[in-house]
Amino acid sequence: MLGIIGGGQLGRMLVEAASAGGLAGRVSNTIVLDPTPGCPAAQAGADQIAAGFGDASAIRELASRADVITYEIESGDADALESVQGQADVCPPPATLRTIQDKLLQKSFLRSRGIAVADFAAVDSRADLDGALGRFGCPALLKARRGGYDGRGNLLVRSPDGAGEALDHFKGSPVMAERHVDFGMEVSVIAARGARGQIAAYPAVENIHAGGILRTTIAPARAPQAVLDAARRAAERTMQALEGAGVFGIEMFVDRSGRVLVNEIAPRVHNSGHHTLDSSATSQFEQHLRAVLGMDLGPVDLLRPAVMCNILGPDGLDGPYSCTGGRLPPAADTDAGTARLRMYGKSSSRPLRKLGHLTVTGADYAAGGAGGGGN
Repeated sequence: MLGIIGGGQLGRMLVEAASAGGLAGRVSNTIVLDPTPGCPAAQAGADQIAAGFGDASAIRELASRADVITYEIESGDADALESVQGQADVCPPPATLRTIQDKLLQKSFLRSRGIAVADFAAVDSRADLDGALGRFGCPALLKARRGGYDGRGNLLVRSPDGAGEALDHFKGSPVMAERHVDFGMEVSVIAARGARGQIAAYPAVENIHAGGILRTTIAPARAPQAVLDAARRAAERTMQALEGAGVFGIEMFVDRSGRVLVNEIAPRVHNSGHHTLDSSATSQFEQHLRAVLGMDLGPVDLLRPAVMCNILGPDGLDGPYSCTGGRLPPAADTDAGTARLRMYGKSSSRPLRKLGHLTVTGADYAAGGAGGGGN
């Protein structure tokens, strides 16, 4: 039995991968821990424990029913997960989750391993922030150390005069300051570590954000080969430093000089890896399951170029947002490639909520399409 903390769209696609292709028969059943009844993963066939991601008693129940526990969201209680490691394998391990959950610990860990990151500083007081702004200049970023995602928890401090207001915005929550990077591109690498330590990194992709939300991923990234190689090396070094099996999403900045800086790590499958369902020899979801189940990792070749676009919600609509019943066509084939729509089955919409994604792929490289490198 496979247990997953989180039953959103990532959990749904993990559940679907568990019953498909080379994994059929390796997973007897899946069970998810998620507070929303009838969550997307449950719609895909998983059993569900309806409770909060960090509910310690629910985590103990999950461990009593699952052989392996993994997660599609970083909100699990690392201490509770550590306490159940004797009952179930937890992948990636709680120690890795604990490091990644706190952005200051994460950046400190990366720097201690010689991995390039933007300059940062702990902020425990107004004096700390004033000192950081004096070193970094403005604008600079003030970040919540825990819980932020999709741009939430980040605030741009445009001048030293705004320091007090910026701190007030976080209402006493732990924060850190970070030098603002004048980047030319945002990229990410989906990388996997197997149970025996083998590492496989997918080609770097280009990510386009607006309002802190990923809107579009382009695979491969439209960058010089030297940048693609540097991103792959940074991802491999990160995976060598971290512990545990699974897929990790490693987000990076490419500054104006072409230098690659690791920005944030997700210890799970990642939005920027959705294209792998249609573009790659092994999807990130199958790869994650292969890793946590102790199987050999699959090949990570990019078979065809792809563009993935998130479908984000307006306000006030009712779902379900799925491809069932013929409401939305799931795929269209053309001479050049395929357009495939995946909706997540969410029951309601709100502004910028991720309801689905559309992936358009080009012709197979083997059939004469463009090569896999940048330009």
